Amino acid sequence: MATVKSLFVTPIYHAALSEQAPAISHSDLANSCWSIADDDEAGQDWCEENGYPGYTSYASLTDLPWRFPIFADLVKALDAHVAAFVEDLDFDLGDKSLKLEDLWINILPEGGTHSNHIHPHSVISGTTYVAMPDGASAIKFEDPRLSRMMAAPPRKKDAREELRQFIYVAPAVGDVLLWESWLRHEVPMNMSDDERISVSFNYSWG
Repeated sequence: MATVKSLFVTPIYHAALSEQAPAISHSDLANSCWSIADDDEAGQDWCEENGYPGYTSYASLTDLPWRFPIFADLVKALDAHVAAFVEDLDFDLGDKSLKLEDLWINILPEGGTHSNHIHPHSVISGTTYVAMPDGASAIKFEDPRLSRMMAAPPRKKDAREELRQFIYVAPAVGDVLLWESWLRHEVPMNMSDDERISVSFNYSWG
């Protein structure tokens, strides 16, 4: 009897941030993000010079947990979520561990996008969501095999989720998403009148 297996899976971890730590006030976290964005002239300049819509601290600040205690609490929660994800992935880390490498703020205004990309030199990447107003864009993940499909016909519109070429995940405020850093993803246009706020991060092995 014929069987069909699903091999080479692409796992995505999706949970409430509070599942692994005491609840973090996302209104306080949002206020902290705005305060940092207002003061970070180097980050503002980088965004303007590089045509980045809104604000990101990615190229300017590396010490958010030191600047605001709420970010230190956030890192503790993220460490626990990443540990749970690593266990599910069956990684053999040997005598090393995954450690936070980068943590940065993203404030995306109406009409803003973040183009298709990966996170080189990292193992696990992710985002936690601070403000997701009505109309705020989901995150879009791309099937990593897409470039090898060549002459394959398109999938049916109602194809099973694991067979689709793109998956959109619409997280809520307080959610955290994790994925392996080689997975290509993007943020489509923010159709909300209000800013979409998130905090993204990378974990490396060493």
